[in-house]
Amino acid sequence: MNLINEMSLSFPSKSSNEAFARSAVSAFVIGLDPTVAELSDIKTAVSEAVTNCIVHGYRRESGTVYINGKIYENNKVVIKIRDKGCGIADIEKAMEPLFTTAPEEDRAGLGFAVMQSFCDKVKVKSTVGKGTAVTLEKVISSGRSLSRGR
Repeated sequence: MNLINEMSLSFPSKSSNEAFARSAVSAFVIGLDPTVAELSDIKTAVSEAVTNCIVHGYRRESGTVYINGKIYENNKVVIKIRDKGCGIADIEKAMEPLFTTAPEEDRAGLGFAVMQSFCDKVKVKSTVGKGTAVTLEKVISSGRSLSRGR
């Protein structure tokens, strides 16, 4: 599959930057002319992944959140959000609805479930002590193709 466009950004793990991440990814994808629902799905999934980096990955410590976005032919969007935080010991358990490592912060434990419901595919890779990477994939079915140069 041919890569059409790519972007990368990084920012401090501050909760105020969650909105920035959502907006930046939205601006990157907007050229595909997604529906409001498709754009909302991507923004919500990105928001959840970035929040996980900030709340669970760094656990009140300072760190950096990294985002890499790619658009492939046929309007396939791949967004990778990663941190260099504490990592996840049991990914399968962490992905269970209602599981949270931050109950004291009133976290519902639905982040991964939300990401999965709004994306075509969600992949999680993690190493304890080294960080976590979440890859979100979604095909923009309604949009135009950037590969046609429009």
